Amino acid sequence: MLWHRRRAIFGLIGLFAGSACGFTPVYGPDGPAFALQGNLRVSAPDRRDGFLISQRLEDRFGRNDAGRYVLSVTTEIRRQGLATSVEGTTNRFRLTGFVTYTLRDTETDKVVREGRETNFTGFSATGSTVATLAAERDAAARLMVILADQVVDRLILTASDLPG
Repeated sequence: MLWHRRRAIFGLIGLFAGSACGFTPVYGPDGPAFALQGNLRVSAPDRRDGFLISQRLEDRFGRNDAGRYVLSVTTEIRRQGLATSVEGTTNRFRLTGFVTYTLRDTETDKVVREGRETNFTGFSATGSTVATLAAERDAAARLMVILADQVVDRLILTASDLPG
């Protein structure tokens, strides 16, 4: 019982110490991502990967078609065989994804951020054709979530000087 009280006391001390050192929630009123939260429209390609990445970006920032910022993203996925059996069939694939993004302020029509992120996922091709296709679709969906989260992280880290 005494141990639980000590943990609670140390937790409260850590909470107060964190707030005393200037800690600000990212999406809070004074946080760096406040200018983007609910103030962003995503423009992505009309393909499945474009839909998936824009869905994740809107989940993280909110959707506002009349928002101050427009985030334009383009995606590319490359498929590479990794493991081959003795018969010559490929058993494992890697999907490498690239996203290029541009954040534009609609009031000034200036590009305020731009960049490129990359990552990869893999999938197995040892099952049936249907299972392999499902695994590839799932790997591509996971890849778009990973890339969207990287874009969000990059925008949050550099959003402190965005007009709000």
